[in-house]
Amino acid sequence: MAEASEGCGPGCEPESEQGCEPGSEQGCEHYRRGCRLRAPCCGKLYPCRLCHDGAEQHQLDRFRVSEVQCIRCRLLQKAQQRCEGCDSLFGEYYCDICHLFDRDKKQYHCQECGICRCVRAGARLRGDQPCPDTSLCRIGPKEDFFHCSKCNLCLSLSLQGKHKCIENVSRQDCPICLEDIHTSRVGAHVLPCGHLLHRTCYDEMLKKGYRCPLCMHSALDMTRYWRQLDDEVAQTPMPTEYQNMMVEILCNDCHARSRVQFHLLGMKCQSCESYNTAQDGRCGLSLEQ
Repeated sequence: MAEASEGCGPGCEPESEQGCEPGSEQGCEHYRRGCRLRAPCCGKLYPCRLCHDGAEQHQLDRFRVSEVQCIRCRLLQKAQQRCEGCDSLFGEYYCDICHLFDRDKKQYHCQECGICRCVRAGARLRGDQPCPDTSLCRIGPKEDFFHCSKCNLCLSLSLQGKHKCIENVSRQDCPICLEDIHTSRVGAHVLPCGHLLHRTCYDEMLKKGYRCPLCMHSALDMTRYWRQLDDEVAQTPMPTEYQNMMVEILCNDCHARSRVQFHLLGMKCQSCESYNTAQDGRCGLSLEQ
């Protein structure tokens, strides 16, 4: 999952009206590049957009960048891939729309998304091969991905025709951290219900629960755990006063309603056999009644 964004990271503060002093020819902690961007908003020089946004009280519009400064010869010039003064390569990859300079990470510019998509740190690649986790979105190379017009984001080809579409889902904030997903440098994870979370937020969520924070649908395949719970329920008899009590439940996974025997460990949906259920609030009725 990747995308066009930039920055030199914490501690990058302008020492003068020109912005950051020249540093490593490798760019900043976010990107490896041989130039600095001249911010169209304030005229200061920064290694990247994120460096600027971290130091200033306003944001840099990547699409309005028109000038860059070569790190090697310090020539200020129009935004381009090579320096017109010393012929230094500013980036193996360059997008003249997003003005993204970086190493070649199989990035590509998605016209529908409006920004570049590339491999990110934490995208779990093995060598040059894409991560097999098909729920990750926005990872190059371009030929391995497609743009879903309804979800309005790029997804792995393995999800084409196999994911639940939610209109403009990528334009919604992550329901856990409440930060933007569409332009985030953190990879996104597509849940079975179709909702999106930042990959890091998804990993943290699984430490505490298994359900989508928006719709309560199971966020992963729980079949194995449900069968273990079958055994635990069978081996754990309820107290006499509860043994004949029946309750109405609603399944969060298939949305079916069932009337089942009450049990403290869980109540199984009679339609899909999920234990991701909730009592619908009605009083339990004893079988003896």
